Formats: sequence, C-alpha cells, structure tokens
Amino acid sequence: MKALYKNQVVDVWEIGKQTPQPSWVQEALRKNYIVWLDNHVRILMAGLMPSLLTNVKIGATGSAGGGFAGYGMYVLGYPGDYLDVTNHRVLSRKRFFRDYEILEDS
Repeated sequence: MKALYKNQVVDVWEIGKQTPQPSWVQEALRKNYIVWLDNHVRILMAGLMPSLLTNVKIGATGSAGGGFAGYGMYVLGYPGDYLDVTNHRVLSRKRFFRDYEILEDS
C-alpha cells in the first residue's frame, strides 16, 4: 500500500499471512529476503533495496542484492506490524498510525 510519511510517499506492507501482498513483498518472499518463521517474519533489509521495488515494478530480473553478498542485517516483524520498504523500517501498528497516513490501500 502507499502511505505518506514526512511528506514523502512510501511503500508499506502490513505484515500478516492473510494481508494483501504487493508485488515487491511477493518477490522478497520468493527470494527469501522475507521469511516466515512460526508467527513472525525475518526480513533481510539489505535485500530490500529500493532497486528491488523498482525492478519488480518494471519487470526486471536478476539478483536484487548483488553488491551486498555476505552482508546480513535481519529485522523481525510480527503480524500487525508495518514494513516501510522505502525507509527500511518495521513499525508497530500504534507507531504506524501515529506517524503515517494511508493514501492507497491495496
């Protein structure tokens, strides 16, 4: 979905097994940048570069994290949290609704 954060349009995903998954989330799941572990996700932030989102939108293929081989920074997210891929952050529901405004719900 699209949201507004500090006057910037950002791409976010409400983490959940039944929530709508934008194409960049589906791609990240296929490439194991986002992995479900029991009732939470492990997110490889280095794999979620803005180029991943751009590549998915234009249909490009290839490795989205190429230059970061061997670099790992994992963040955990839980159902109801929000992943802001534009700013590489996971936020609680409370913080998301405090700081963001939903523009387009997918």
